[in-house]
Amino acid sequence: MTTITRPAPPVVVQEVPPQAVGRRVSRHDALLQVTGQVLYGEDMRAPGMLWAKAVRSPHPHARIISIDLLPALTAPGVRAAITARDVPRNRYGFTHQDQPVLAEDQVRHVGEAVAVVAAETLRQAEEAAARVVVHYEPLLAVFDPLEAMRPEAPRVHQGSNVAEHVRLRQGDVDAGFAAADLVVEEEFTTTFVEHAHLEPHAGLAIPAADGAVTIYSSVQRPFLVAADTAKVLAMPQHRIRVIATGVGGGFGGKNEMTLEPWIALLALKTRRPVKMVFTREEEFQATTVRHPYRMHYRTGVRRDGTLLARAVEIISDCGAYVSWGASTLAKASIHAAGPYAIPHVRIDGYLVYTNNPVGGAMRGFGVPQVGFAYECHTDAVAAAVGMDPVTFRLRNALRDGGRLPTGQVLERVTLEQTLRRALALAGWEPEGRGR
Repeated sequence: MTTITRPAPPVVVQEVPPQAVGRRVSRHDALLQVTGQVLYGEDMRAPGMLWAKAVRSPHPHARIISIDLLPALTAPGVRAAITARDVPRNRYGFTHQDQPVLAEDQVRHVGEAVAVVAAETLRQAEEAAARVVVHYEPLLAVFDPLEAMRPEAPRVHQGSNVAEHVRLRQGDVDAGFAAADLVVEEEFTTTFVEHAHLEPHAGLAIPAADGAVTIYSSVQRPFLVAADTAKVLAMPQHRIRVIATGVGGGFGGKNEMTLEPWIALLALKTRRPVKMVFTREEEFQATTVRHPYRMHYRTGVRRDGTLLARAVEIISDCGAYVSWGASTLAKASIHAAGPYAIPHVRIDGYLVYTNNPVGGAMRGFGVPQVGFAYECHTDAVAAAVGMDPVTFRLRNALRDGGRLPTGQVLERVTLEQTLRRALALAGWEPEGRGR
């Protein structure tokens, strides 16, 4: 029976404040963290453990002609290697089943994995991975989502590069613009953001005698990872147990399956525990990032500062695969008009495939990009009508019974009270425009 090496069970200090709201609440594991008792994914060890290393594409877009594992399999210390042929169901995704566990016929971004080797030591695994011979036929790549939307652009997958189109409509936007005294238009862009958590992705898979497998991994959603791993391995979910270790930073970057099916397959193949830890370079090349957005805002307003109409176009670069892209774009579109009462709204969100890194979850889940845009735009609209930006916001803020562009009625809205309280605490005084 295999046992993992771990320190003695720590003592968890339970602090239950009688009233949480308005009080400082300590993290339940703060004492464990500052005393070094938390066990992270990288800390996991097991007797007889092998190390795994991925073979990754140097090309942003290429056809895989052949993969020769023999030079790696004959290298010192190597015990196994896997490719897409070893994955029972080589497709997964939350809304679009478009992502392979290991690339099959094509690679679609730099750093996409095509094979994984397991060896006695990390050094041997790295040297063996470098011996895998992959013949590629480079293909035209596309990195700009606007270019990717053109009919003549290289296709990242079969069919259109537009993976999703979100449409929200409220009122009559054309009539709203026609009734406006002023129309303000602006463009905004945001870029990729890597989570850069201190601890990279790390996991340890331990096979059981009956063919089940336990995976220790620094993930934020162990049940989701267990479900997806079971699907791609074609195993009943009760035979895939995922245990979340301490997470050394995540910020949304550990919300999806990454190395878990690889180490599980290698563990089942070798009948030995298999460990894997991404390097910092792999974190930047092969894990998810915050989606870059291009946003066009057009707003119609009366001279007295009353908002009448807003049209928003969002182009989200999801990279090579959709992952969380459709979900983040939907949330961004819902919030794109901002917390303001606007009778006529039109929002179009486009999710576009490119050969860039895959976009995923990150704090705010698609909303910080549009929040940056609509607040900058609100300042510009206020300036266009000669009003103080705070006074302009208070005039147009959603209130109880307000309606979002989705049709959702907001029964209780505290935006005005929150804003006024923040202004009071900050000692803010109006600038004299449109008080």
